[in-house]
Amino acid sequence: MPPWVIDEERVRAAIDRVVERTFRMDFEWDWPAGVAFYGVCEAYAATGKAEYLERVKNWVDENLEEGLPKLSVNGVSIGHTLLTLHRETGEERYLETAVQMADFLHKEAPRFGDGVLQHTVNSETYIFPEQAWVDTLFMAGYFLLRIGAQTGRTEYFEDGLRQYHGHEELLQDPVTNLYYHGWDNVNRNHMSGIFWARGNAWAALTMARALAIVPVTHPSFMIIDGSLRDQLSALARLQDESGLWHTVLDDPTSPLETSGSAGIAAALLTRGRLYRKHARRALDGILARIADDGSVTGVSAGTAVMKDAEGYKNVPAKRVQGWGQGLALTFLAEALRAKDNPY
Repeated sequence: MPPWVIDEERVRAAIDRVVERTFRMDFEWDWPAGVAFYGVCEAYAATGKAEYLERVKNWVDENLEEGLPKLSVNGVSIGHTLLTLHRETGEERYLETAVQMADFLHKEAPRFGDGVLQHTVNSETYIFPEQAWVDTLFMAGYFLLRIGAQTGRTEYFEDGLRQYHGHEELLQDPVTNLYYHGWDNVNRNHMSGIFWARGNAWAALTMARALAIVPVTHPSFMIIDGSLRDQLSALARLQDESGLWHTVLDDPTSPLETSGSAGIAAALLTRGRLYRKHARRALDGILARIADDGSVTGVSAGTAVMKDAEGYKNVPAKRVQGWGQGLALTFLAEALRAKDNPY
């Protein structure tokens, strides 16, 4: 496999445009901001551009003036940004706020079974009793792992691992190795039984990131590595010739979707040369979907566990979305870093 050589100038220019467009969007303290700013922080780490982090810091500082809103699994996703701000600035208030969010997850958030978090959203209306959604791995599981590692608090770290293992047991199909979108513990089924692209991106990306945190001597390392290895093998074989993935992964009549494709491609790149040809195709496909003004196009709207495949296929993809911006930035940042992976 040839070495990872890309047009870095083009990728950096795309990152600049996407970051700029992201800060022309209005965000609440919720998961669209959580994913968008996670991507901006990834772009900062890959490029060293301090202005990226400064703009995130300004947004967080302004929003913290009113304190935290009522929390949910989705809402704690902004904790990723708080952890980065604490690491880079040393300001304790960011960590103190992140700890409040981790304590909510660890002590108050509803659970079922063996401590699996029920997926909750910022709403008093939309309640999903004893449902596990793969989205939770990014929003909460990975956050608990990160804050546990950053603070040395093993209760958070082990709770994060509990989410990884619990969601794998409930959501990863043993035949295809893909992740279902959700599990209904009350009715004991996977509801619509769909393999959703962005859902598989949440799983793949956060497992890849977890392997950089979990010690190789910890038994959980092998469990997560095995789940990711088999999932990526399946995903690589479902890539469209455009470089993207279909929103219903195993249905080529469903739309190609950009945010899920970016998250999947970022995870593939962490495996070094093994999936470079897939990552190259993905890079071309994703860059083609970034408009001149930095809007990431072809991103499906926020998606609950839909009733059937038609529900997923008909989710609109007209608008610019925070998660589309953030996942595209995450992949582009990984593309810049990939040359440093000797394997």
